[in-house]
Amino acid sequence: MSGVLPDKYRVFLHLESPTVHWRHGKPPTYESVNQLFEDGRTKEWPKGSLEETVQNAIKSWEMELSHKTRLQDFKTINPEKFKLFVNGREGLSGEETLRLGSYNALMKSSLPEEFQYYKAETETFESSHEAFRSCFPRGFAWEVIEVYSGPPLIAFKFRHWGFFEGPYKGHSPTGELVQFYGLGTLKVDESLRVEEAEIYYDPGELFGGLLKGKTTSQSKTQDNEKDLSASVGCPFSKRKE
Repeated sequence: MSGVLPDKYRVFLHLESPTVHWRHGKPPTYESVNQLFEDGRTKEWPKGSLEETVQNAIKSWEMELSHKTRLQDFKTINPEKFKLFVNGREGLSGEETLRLGSYNALMKSSLPEEFQYYKAETETFESSHEAFRSCFPRGFAWEVIEVYSGPPLIAFKFRHWGFFEGPYKGHSPTGELVQFYGLGTLKVDESLRVEEAEIYYDPGELFGGLLKGKTTSQSKTQDNEKDLSASVGCPFSKRKE
């Protein structure tokens, strides 16, 4: 693809076949979130290290899941064997994960509906991505913190973060850093394609920051109270000369 600069964290993005079916008609660009990542990461792994390899592989998988529409175009997973397990729930196949989208797949919950921070069943692929693009306009960066074992079963710790600078489902942005940590394992084949991925994290870490923003109704109530206070005032606060 002439004129497209390589993405250093998604090594094959600029080398994709012209037959790949992209969700938005063309490959994505990651300048903004790459800058966020570089400014906010806690560690810079040596080039060619296992940690860098794992980090870039997961960034590439995340890119494919968000922007490719056919599992046959994925290079990061073994489509015939792939399963995604999140917080001990039943595994999702590659096709199920692709249909749901990364956010719905990772945030699907078995809690009763009234206790769910995020209702994946009511979200589409498009609505889920729009919600997080809106609240994290500079991107939602992902980083490997530690790698505990190498192939064929890779165990690692990760961090996901962004700045809450846009609205989230009626909650006003706070501008604050929102982040969460988690643990994961990747079972890979001889080509380092993922056959099974297990992710464990606490959704409360993420949504505690997002739901902290005032709702539209709260903002209106506070504005009305300020207007009322300004218009009424105290009748004894002004002395006659």
